[in-house]
Amino acid sequence: MTTQQLTSKSPTVLSWQMRRFLIGSSLTLFAFILVTAYLTPFLYMVSTSLKNREQQTNPNSPLWPATVATYTYQDQVYTMYAVPTEQGVQNWALVKKGRDSSYFIDPSNPQAGLIEWKGQWRALQEAWVVKFEYSNFVSAWNMPGQAANFPRLFFNSTMISFTGVIGTLLSSIAVAYGFSRFRFPGQKILFMVLIATIILPRTVLIIPTYAFFVKIGWVGTWLPLIVPHFFANAYNVFLLRQYFMTIPREIDEAAMIDGASPLRTLISIIVPQSIPVLIAVTLFHFVFAWNDYFEPLIYLSATPQLQPISVGVQAFNFMYNQQPAMIQATSLLGLSLPVLIFLVAQRYFISGVVLSGAEK
Repeated sequence: MTTQQLTSKSPTVLSWQMRRFLIGSSLTLFAFILVTAYLTPFLYMVSTSLKNREQQTNPNSPLWPATVATYTYQDQVYTMYAVPTEQGVQNWALVKKGRDSSYFIDPSNPQAGLIEWKGQWRALQEAWVVKFEYSNFVSAWNMPGQAANFPRLFFNSTMISFTGVIGTLLSSIAVAYGFSRFRFPGQKILFMVLIATIILPRTVLIIPTYAFFVKIGWVGTWLPLIVPHFFANAYNVFLLRQYFMTIPREIDEAAMIDGASPLRTLISIIVPQSIPVLIAVTLFHFVFAWNDYFEPLIYLSATPQLQPISVGVQAFNFMYNQQPAMIQATSLLGLSLPVLIFLVAQRYFISGVVLSGAEK
């Protein structure tokens, strides 16, 4: 190929590279905007939870956690203001207030003494410094009272969620294993009926299930929130079945030749190879059980000592209705365990969700 031919093709190559760059940049920008929009409420929650009460009542306060800057001069504490000067805006401490002129002290050069400033000090903006009020979390955790005992609420949510996770895993693994590895009459019809229950609204089942639990005396206990999860869930069964079907059947046949029963095959072969999807199911159910509000409200309304965080946190909202920082601190404490578990297991969670539908 001659030099002239290469030169004639250069604009085409550059044009293709430019289009590729623009497409990649546009997708990156779009993803960044989506992530920012998704995380903005959470960032606002974190920022508000770290603010003090003084900042919440001050309309001129910044968005980030901060407090009014002060300076101690001659054993007295003075508020600092952003003062416009010939050298620019300076943060000075207001020592003596006046109508047309006031006296300030420069914290960076206190030896210079008082500085007279011409103007109305009320028009000045207070100087703010970053300060995180971690005591909000301590106050929320140590709030006394039966209805607002946060450690008790945290314990209740943890027990309900983890116990439900155990039941969900045991039952969903068994059902998914049966649908993925065995052939029996009406298998496809039964699986379609099971999947169809996903579109069944929960509100349709509330009245009959509540009447049933009242009849057997389970209302006011954790049993209505835990026992139903020992009977599988259509969504979890679907995820597990799809993942189990990606595992070659030759492994099952080899185990059968070695004398392994179907149960031994499930425990020793299928489950160890399905850790990612099992972690995904665990996270799905744990977050669902942790955030569930309606059913705990119905079954545990008369027993506040058994209520989870999703219901009991309402008591904090009534107590701190004039303190948004305390409300947000309480909410963050309630989110701490699910977020921590997700951060630890996110790699397995993502791979489990992706692989469960990649092959079949």
